[in-house]
Order: sequence, then C-alpha cells, then structure tokens
Amino acid sequence: MKVILFGATGMVGQGVLRECLIDADVERVLCVGRGASGRTHRKLIELVHADLFDLAPIESQLQGFDACFFCLGASSFGMDEAAYRRLTADLTISIATTLARLNQALTFVYVSGAGTDSSGRSRSMWARVKGATENALLALPFKAAFMFRPGIIVPLHGIRSKTASYRLFYALARPLLGPMRALFPGAVTTTEQVGRAMLRVVRQGGPSAIVESTDINAR
Repeated sequence: MKVILFGATGMVGQGVLRECLIDADVERVLCVGRGASGRTHRKLIELVHADLFDLAPIESQLQGFDACFFCLGASSFGMDEAAYRRLTADLTISIATTLARLNQALTFVYVSGAGTDSSGRSRSMWARVKGATENALLALPFKAAFMFRPGIIVPLHGIRSKTASYRLFYALARPLLGPMRALFPGAVTTTEQVGRAMLRVVRQGGPSAIVESTDINAR
C-alpha cells in the first residue's frame, strides 16, 4: 500500500503516520505539507510545499497512490465562517479534486469530527462547514471515501498537540480519560486506534462512508 498523508505534524496526523510506518502492508508514505514532520524512516518521503492551494508544481509526485489520509485541519476558535470555510472546505476539496484526477483507484479518508452536520442546518458553524466538506468529498470519483468522525482523541506514544489549549485540556483531563473510555466507548478513541482504523478501511472497506468513534474503536 502506498499512502499520501496530509497533516502529519498535527496530533492526529502524527498518530496516523506512526501506524503507517509500523504497518507491514504499507510500502511508502508521502507526507505533504507546509513543514516537515521531523520524522525519518526508510518508508517516509517528505514533500514540503508552501501553497497547498496550488499543487500543479508537484502533481507528478502525487500519482500512483492507493490511499490518502487527510488529517489537515484548523480550529474554528476565533475564526469567522468565511476564513474557516477557506481553510477547511475549500483547501480540502481543492486537494482532493486533484488527487481524484491523478489516482483513479484512490481511497480518501478525511478526519472530520463528532457532531458534524451534513444537512447544513446546524447552528454550529464548524459543524456546517465540516458537513459541506464531507458532502463534496463523497461526490468525487474516488474508489472509496470515508469520513472519520472521532470524538475525544487521546494522544499516545509521546504524541502531543501543537495547540496550547488542547495540550492544557489533555493535561487536566488525562486522569478522567481512562474511566471515560470504559463508560463511553463511543465518545473516546486514541491516535493509535484512528490510524489503525484508517488502514483497515482502505484494506477492507466499511459498511458506511461515515465512520464514528464506535466504528473507529472496533477491532
């Protein structure tokens, strides 16, 4: 399996990259982003590209892949809808459209979020934008597409969020996360489980294009 990964420097992306690198079925991982992941591995290729809205200069390096794991995203905190939509919907759809054209047998896996609203009626701005993004991705001519909607994601194996507020949340909430996982298995997952579930849907497919935390945590 040959994988393209967007967002490898984020918390989820770090976890997905780890699982790809230790998976025997993954032959190569191409990480594309504005900055390098900082990892070195015989399977890993880093492609630093400043303008992700314009992939034309690097299109020749984006062909021949079996899967794209799209973990790139931005927090909606402090952003108006237009700015958030540009960084979330517009950028994702632009990249996905290019990949669909270049890779006819590609499975596209997008990290959305619990509470995403694909109907467009939610009062929550981020939920509407994420829902519109999901709808657009599902309409593209991929071999398959899966929208991952995790709830709380626990970082494992030394992985840390780049966002200070998220780091503070995990530091304060960590003693509660274990009991929460036991009591509410559908609300809490881990970076390890997200990465493994992404690889699983590429290999095996899934019953639905929408993948909730309960499905992510299934063995």
